[in-house]
Amino acid sequence: MLRGLYTAAAGMISEQRRHDTITNNIANLNSPGFKQGNALSRSFPEMLISTIRGGKDASPAPLGKMSLGVFSEESISVHTQGDLQETQNPFDFALVSNIQLPGVVFDATGKYVNAEGERTFQPQALFTVLNPNGEQRYSLNGKFTVDAAGQLVNANGELVLGRDGQALVLLDGAGQPISNFKVTAKGEFMDSNGRPILDAAGDPVGLMLSRAENPNLLLREGNGLLRINPGDEATISQVAPGDQVEVRQGFIERSNVDSAQSMVDMMSALRAYEANQKVIQSYDKSMDKAANEVGRV
Repeated sequence: MLRGLYTAAAGMISEQRRHDTITNNIANLNSPGFKQGNALSRSFPEMLISTIRGGKDASPAPLGKMSLGVFSEESISVHTQGDLQETQNPFDFALVSNIQLPGVVFDATGKYVNAEGERTFQPQALFTVLNPNGEQRYSLNGKFTVDAAGQLVNANGELVLGRDGQALVLLDGAGQPISNFKVTAKGEFMDSNGRPILDAAGDPVGLMLSRAENPNLLLREGNGLLRINPGDEATISQVAPGDQVEVRQGFIERSNVDSAQSMVDMMSALRAYEANQKVIQSYDKSMDKAANEVGRV
């Protein structure tokens, strides 16, 4: 009798997590570079049920299969390109990433499934920043500014890294911050005369663009930052010269959340949650009657 109760409870938990994912998407509708998350649910394995007959030589009679409910397995980000919004701010940057793999054709969501069912996700280019603990973090939010020391920083004050792995500094020969500059599609900084801006070592200044082989291994840390687990660090490398990645100066990438579809999905999750809730209420009434009324007969 309680099997249906457990199935309904599992359904409520799954729909609650789905609802949480959708509301998080809606809350980040205007967050630059935010990637929509989709909650994936999977059913528990079905069980074959049979009747038990009496008698010495009686064999069970199969009745059919019984579902044991669903569970929320994981949340996968959809790493499709968001719309570019022009800001005309020279410190705003957006990445246009379309990295391809040999012999692989990705679908519209950046996923490829082979004949064996193995999934491959399209690599994603990311900005690289350094948090206060000296740890590298990754982001698609290219809304930057310059601090008093001439270092390029994000909205949280984390340092934006250059190609040499050090903080990217924009200072002229007199030690003054540079505000009039251009950035090429490869992330190289040029002065107003079209000459490369050099760092203290005399090397050209450029953005460190990281490449995540599997973007879904990245974990959200908040404030638009992503991190990688220590065991998956080998899946992060720098963008290669032949990768189809462009830096757009004066633009930011908008969230790729579909607001209309998100509202529809949220209402669907709410209705499914309420349906499972009513099933549990029905079981509660049945058990109450069995315990308090049938027992008195």
